[in-house]
Amino acid sequence: MKIVDVKAYPTSYRVPKELQVSLGIGTMTKRDCVMVKVTTEDGIVGWGESHHARSPGSIGHLINTTLKGFVVGMDATDTVGIWAKIYKFQLGSHGMGAATAMAMSGLDQALWDIKGKAVGWPLYRLLGGSNRPVPAYAGGISLGYQEPESLADEAGPMVAAGYKALKLRVGDSVKNDIARMTAVRKRFGDDMVLLTDANTGYTVEDVRRVMPAMDELGIAWLEEPFPAHDHRSYAMAKGWGVTPLAAGENHYTRFEFHRIIEDGNITILQPDLSKSGGITEVQRIAAAASMWKLPIHPHSSMTGINHAVSIHFLASIDNGGYFEADLSVANKFRDELGSAPWEIGKDGNVRPLDKPGIGVEIDEQFLIAHPVIEGPGYV
Repeated sequence: MKIVDVKAYPTSYRVPKELQVSLGIGTMTKRDCVMVKVTTEDGIVGWGESHHARSPGSIGHLINTTLKGFVVGMDATDTVGIWAKIYKFQLGSHGMGAATAMAMSGLDQALWDIKGKAVGWPLYRLLGGSNRPVPAYAGGISLGYQEPESLADEAGPMVAAGYKALKLRVGDSVKNDIARMTAVRKRFGDDMVLLTDANTGYTVEDVRRVMPAMDELGIAWLEEPFPAHDHRSYAMAKGWGVTPLAAGENHYTRFEFHRIIEDGNITILQPDLSKSGGITEVQRIAAAASMWKLPIHPHSSMTGINHAVSIHFLASIDNGGYFEADLSVANKFRDELGSAPWEIGKDGNVRPLDKPGIGVEIDEQFLIAHPVIEGPGYV
């Protein structure tokens, strides 16, 4: 089971103007991903997703020129040893922490895919889980800044499909955000779980003003009102209402989660399995969170690989929360790159795939046909 090759595919495509979504980090003009292919001497191929970091060529280059050199020749089943080697020689030094965490996440996913294929087990079983239902919310790059009634109209088919929870984009202006939240609450009633994500678009004063309305509307969480490093603002905002604060998609490894868990200001933890260090590391994050009775609601990334991995992972931990179902209207990485990663049930739940490994088949020709487009993806 020795690793003989590692290849990253940074990949992009443009989004037509009529399908672009605006949110706290700008208007989406293209979509990017980085797929990682690992091949063993036995001919087993594993696939994983590294988050693109809005610089997909850079993440792909880091994998192809540096991480590959660390792991070729190692045993593909030694996920702990491979993680430790990358940590020692790259992640823990030389100023490449976040980029390395993202790069190694896809590599780690691919190794777990290989292990599952080698023994014929789906990932959730390897991780000690079962094929149990996992609650899902409608998220991804959707439900953005638009007229309130139009937003409620967009959510309608999601609710009809079975979703019992919706995540709305806030961080526009407090007035507009309250109008949108109110319209969706009015349309779908008190039983609909409403989540919000500011994508770091709020100021401290914005959160002070919006929190009373969120409390009144029964918003289940406010995600990333501030950047990940702004610990002081999170500490202040905690006391302005009862709506829980959520974050984690831009926190990397257990070492960064250690602080937010101990601070106690952020109580909804959202590590991304394509960003925070992969399956191996998010297992450690989830274990630490469980000691504090904190739930894990993973942030989902671009491709069906990461979506499927997130569901497998949630089915294997005792403090798992929601799966973020990416319902973006223009996601070829979900719809064309690979096989279907999930199905929503009328009960609002999804289940992990039962095929060996991650269970998503990848079309390598799609990756070749969609080379990376450098430049910002949000403007």
